[in-house]
Amino acid sequence: MTPKQKKMLLRIILAAVFMLVFLLIPFGSLFPQNIAPWVRFGVFLIPYLIVGYDILGKAFKSVLNRQAFDECFLMAVATIGAIALGEYVEGVAVMLFYQIGELFQSVAVGKSRRSISDLMDIRPDYANIEEDGELVKVDPDDVEIGTVIVVNPGEKIPIDGVVVEGHSSLDTSALTGESLPRSVREGSQVISGCINQSGLLKIETTCEFGESTASKILDLVENSGMRKSRSENFITKFARVYTPAVCYSALALALLPPLIRLLLHMSPNWSDWIFRALTFLVISCPCALVISIPLSFFAGIGGASRQGILVKGSSYLETLSKAKTVVFDKTGTMTRGTFEVTDIDPSADASLTWAVDHSPEDIKAQLLEYAALAECHSTHPISRSLQEAYLKNELSGGASMDHSRVSEVEEISGHGVSALVDSIPVLVGNTKLLRLKNIDYPEESTSHASTVIYVAIGGVYAGTITISDIIKPTAAEAIRALNNLGITDTVMLTGDNRAVAEEVAGQLGVKEVHSELLPQEKVSQVETLLEKKKTADTLVFVGDGINDAPVLARADIGIAMGALGSDAAIEAADVVLMDDNPLKIAAAIRLSRKCMRIVYENIYFAIGIKLLCLLLGALGIANMWLAIFADVGVMVLAVLNAIRALKA
Repeated sequence: MTPKQKKMLLRIILAAVFMLVFLLIPFGSLFPQNIAPWVRFGVFLIPYLIVGYDILGKAFKSVLNRQAFDECFLMAVATIGAIALGEYVEGVAVMLFYQIGELFQSVAVGKSRRSISDLMDIRPDYANIEEDGELVKVDPDDVEIGTVIVVNPGEKIPIDGVVVEGHSSLDTSALTGESLPRSVREGSQVISGCINQSGLLKIETTCEFGESTASKILDLVENSGMRKSRSENFITKFARVYTPAVCYSALALALLPPLIRLLLHMSPNWSDWIFRALTFLVISCPCALVISIPLSFFAGIGGASRQGILVKGSSYLETLSKAKTVVFDKTGTMTRGTFEVTDIDPSADASLTWAVDHSPEDIKAQLLEYAALAECHSTHPISRSLQEAYLKNELSGGASMDHSRVSEVEEISGHGVSALVDSIPVLVGNTKLLRLKNIDYPEESTSHASTVIYVAIGGVYAGTITISDIIKPTAAEAIRALNNLGITDTVMLTGDNRAVAEEVAGQLGVKEVHSELLPQEKVSQVETLLEKKKTADTLVFVGDGINDAPVLARADIGIAMGALGSDAAIEAADVVLMDDNPLKIAAAIRLSRKCMRIVYENIYFAIGIKLLCLLLGALGIANMWLAIFADVGVMVLAVLNAIRALKA
């Protein structure tokens, strides 16, 4: 508990003790008849003011600010009215139980906030810089790009960068929700927010602190409350109309029946009808709705963040719960995106003027060399696989990659790369690239999950390089999990050739696949799917967040997967999964549905109980104790239900 909560608990205990003691005192026998009521009134004011002075103060300020219609005003009017009618015990009890409910709600919100603050622990407090042989702690904001920082074992990495010295294991659980450590060594990319577990690391920063992964994630989570769901907006508008309506209804209940009885020459029973009106006010307090609905979303977002699922706002959580169609990118989403060269097939018919040595093995090595050099400036997974294959393959003789041999590099989106290598034109890409450049090539086909890269050197088809991708171990299980959730359509979009796409889709159990798509064609395909779906349903697109930013933005809900360090993912997506596990897609949808189920349970329960008790109160059947249950009891039950959303 916070100091403020402990103080409130002490006030509640003191007020409860005083009330119970005063209930046992026989004022009528201890004091004269004309003094006893005043003494009883005075002593019961003690627990009332102990527990309720702040509520009375807030109500008074609300009236001064012309914003009287809130729960504090309702509590103040109801309790003061009860005491004025001589119902001292009921007046104190209403205020006491209301404060108990408020304390309970405060503790519940604190529990939800702690789930967010666990994530906030990724915020680094300092960065170590070596000066004159000594480590100096500086503000991360003051560290410039290219500075070498030192991270000791047990410290958080403050800024994204590249390891230049040392090797260690990193704890990424605060970001991904996964406990498995990640090994890094010289040359490894590292991101802020991870905890260095073992060895000392020297890291060259690649961005400023404000642009680092930790800063972007913290900003995303802190601003998640800005986008309210339709349910929250409904409750806000509902409270604005509901609270004045019940106040005027209570006033009418206190005045109209007695006046009508007077006109009919009957006893007006003013005290009875005023007490009914006060009971009506206590019952009508909208605390359960106003508190529990935002708390449900807050708990849902907090529970998701603990699992490495970052939701940008409650509106996205609500929209995600209606998912019926899930569209996937293939590479990096359902497959590892780590390609390996499995075959090099030089053309037997091509003019080999580019080949220095004409032995079969050397020709393969030279074909791979030209392809790797042409792709040396690209960061695409296929490009990296060609570069790594050239550097590691025995055919290359372990030669390093000389970038000075490469010039006039042009990356053609959805086609491949064009470059000059040793002043010789080199094309590396798919068949669309060769057709674009009017180069003849033999028709190739593949019946397995692999990608064929076509290479042309000196304006002539030179051969193919086959690259295989690996399906993620949990990808097929993820599709089954989505089917179990009632996802009616699963679709895969990819730029790969048809045979590869259909092979992967078949292994995963995806119902529909579209292949050989350019980035803009993926957007068009998603727009077509959006037109086909029902209005109330949601289309979700899942991509790696870098190449798929336009599609992520176009879908009803964009989910970026494996987005550690990806600026495009955090900017374009509505939901960000911080690791590469496809099962988190189903987990995110399941969590959103659980959260919305809790929200609707609270709405129906709170409104239903209140309407019933309001009717009973107006008829004089409900007393003040039932009113306390209708207010505080319903709020406590709704809050208890809301915090279930914390459990992802």
